[in-house]
Amino acid sequence: MADSLEKPMRVAGAEAERVKREALGISGRRKHHGRAAEPLKGRAKQPGTQQRVYRYRFYPTPEQAAQLERTFGACRWVYNEALALRTDAWEKHRVSVGFAETCRALTGWRRAVETSWLQGVSSTVLQQALRHLDAAFSRFFKNTAKHPKQKTKRRSRDSATFVRTGFRWTEDPERPGTGMITLAKQTVPLNVRWSRPMPGGVVPLKLTVTRDRAGRYFVGVLIEERIAPLPTAFLPGGRAPKAVGLDLGLASLVTLDDGTRLDHPRLLKKYATELARRQKELHRRKKGSRNRNKARLKIARLYALISDVRRDMLDQLTTRLVRENQVLVVEDLPVANLLRPAVGKGRQRKARLNQAIKDAAWGELLRQLRYKCAWYGRTLVIVDRFFPSTRRCSSCHTKGPRLDVSVREWTCANCGAVHDRDRNAAVNLRDEGMRLYWLVAAALPPGRVAPAVIKASELPEILLTS
Repeated sequence: MADSLEKPMRVAGAEAERVKREALGISGRRKHHGRAAEPLKGRAKQPGTQQRVYRYRFYPTPEQAAQLERTFGACRWVYNEALALRTDAWEKHRVSVGFAETCRALTGWRRAVETSWLQGVSSTVLQQALRHLDAAFSRFFKNTAKHPKQKTKRRSRDSATFVRTGFRWTEDPERPGTGMITLAKQTVPLNVRWSRPMPGGVVPLKLTVTRDRAGRYFVGVLIEERIAPLPTAFLPGGRAPKAVGLDLGLASLVTLDDGTRLDHPRLLKKYATELARRQKELHRRKKGSRNRNKARLKIARLYALISDVRRDMLDQLTTRLVRENQVLVVEDLPVANLLRPAVGKGRQRKARLNQAIKDAAWGELLRQLRYKCAWYGRTLVIVDRFFPSTRRCSSCHTKGPRLDVSVREWTCANCGAVHDRDRNAAVNLRDEGMRLYWLVAAALPPGRVAPAVIKASELPEILLTS
């Protein structure tokens, strides 16, 4: 009985090659037969540089838009076909198929008569779709993500990645940092709106062309740039680093330890009436009609406006916080756990709470703080999520009872201090964050600076590596 429940063993060696060739249709290695296969190595980043993406909007011609439409569809089809190939190979034959085998399968798909339309798309772009699938499987094997899912035309983002051999870059000598970008299978350069120049003399490493739901086209240019760290921010009259505690909330988006409050923009609530009106207009239109598509585009443009305003607001906020402070302390917020489904009693209130959390974009705020601290020589301290920042008195450090979300002020039963809920939490976070910061700084050898991110849950590993 126990033997029947055991999973079949993985097939390898000559038998696996036979299965790939006969059952899966993957051709053998035609080049370099005498050399053993080696794992692919990523491009090493130059020391002292940071990889940075500059995002620009461009306006394609009708011919370019049609060609990009075919490219998006081909990337999506290749991703789904390779996903099905790798899944069936393991479930039916217990054979592992990697990136190299999917590349050989891609060659067969491009040569087949029924899928010869793939030849109208650059092979390097399709190989990047296979790399994205391989990276998704790597995250799945490391238990950091779920099993990859198939992409759909309605739910997946239209995107295509062009490596260095898939585009031509010509820099403008009169305006360094700008120039002409010509994609593979195209002859006319893109009409890019250079809202700001890139560093002059730098050759892009990779381009990512995307189209959002509102029909706007963007190109993300990946470069390696030397970003100069900001001068160290000290407290007035001393050499101690200037620190700030950040309490993220919904009543106020961010509350600093000095009492400064940054209001929640509540963009979804601001545009709720217009969104409802346009949703009604959409549902009145006949499915498949042009008027319904026009109504859908209006909704997509409104959501794009909301996203742009939110992203710009968070970008300005995080940049100001990083420039003014040397150490920034936040709480490790489990955003995914907070957004649990609204079911049962009180589900309407929970649904409104979920919408407010999504509108606040805490995850995007923390993401921007992470990479900006790494760029500009700052330190982001992430305090453990179970630290009682809200109900601990910042004056006498006495831990009080649990507080309901509606309680905005409370009085310490030990010392009688009256605390504002958010400011008290920010002060406690700052004190706890500085304790962790000095603990790590004391363990560093002379001449070394504190790491860009100090996470309380990973503190033992940080101290060992120090």
